[in-house]
Amino acid sequence: MKNNPFLNQIITGDVVEKMKEIPNNSVHLTITSPPYNVGKNYDNHNDNMDYGEYLSWLGSVWKETKRVLVPGGRFCLNIAPTGIKDFVPIHHDFSNQLRKLGMKFRTEIVWYKQTMLRRTAWGSWKSPSNPHVVPSWEYILVFTKDGDKLEGNHTNADITTEEFKEYSDGHWKIPPEINRNGHPAPFPEELIYRLIKFYSFKGNIVLDMFGGTGTVALVAFKTGRNFIHVDISEEYNKTTKKRLDEIRNQLKLREYDSGSKPQKI
Repeated sequence: MKNNPFLNQIITGDVVEKMKEIPNNSVHLTITSPPYNVGKNYDNHNDNMDYGEYLSWLGSVWKETKRVLVPGGRFCLNIAPTGIKDFVPIHHDFSNQLRKLGMKFRTEIVWYKQTMLRRTAWGSWKSPSNPHVVPSWEYILVFTKDGDKLEGNHTNADITTEEFKEYSDGHWKIPPEINRNGHPAPFPEELIYRLIKFYSFKGNIVLDMFGGTGTVALVAFKTGRNFIHVDISEEYNKTTKKRLDEIRNQLKLREYDSGSKPQKI
């Protein structure tokens, strides 16, 4: 694992092509949220593809995801449920794709985003003729490769008793991220922290192949994991590097202030 050339790297390029370069059975946990194909303004991605083309493209990504995961490795896939416009069950389609690839569906976590106060669409107001349910949640769909158990040293399990009790309840009430860093839909750090602590050991490798502005890489680094960050956008990757550099500098300053010898980070 230490010889993995992608370890703790920020990689710019096409997601499928770059993932093909990652060694087989080398990643313990993948956390990502692909573009939802709803016309969001990403820096360097067409978010309005033909739906069949969109599913085919992501099918190639899922195939590489399974290949790079270790036996027992986990894939946490964040996706919104169906919306009002162009009512498409995208979360079901993704689940079907991954199960056909042989990934085992383990659970779904409901991420309650508390966004109902901003809703603007009701459909037929106070009438059963055509009311709309506006989702105030997203899913984290969890899959595993080749078995349920992830091998690891129990001394590297750093989740606390209270965290384990809280996170094993699959209803997670976490507000969306306010500081967007130039990205239309960044992860909140709390969401990634929970997934990393619940599903990986310290020292494991965590991959985000739609890395955006680097929240997965950042939280992996903060919690003593290794990361692989892939994104096609040079601008997003510059932001990721800046965020990681800020954390590294903070750690160096803490070591200096405490009087300890600065360590290489």
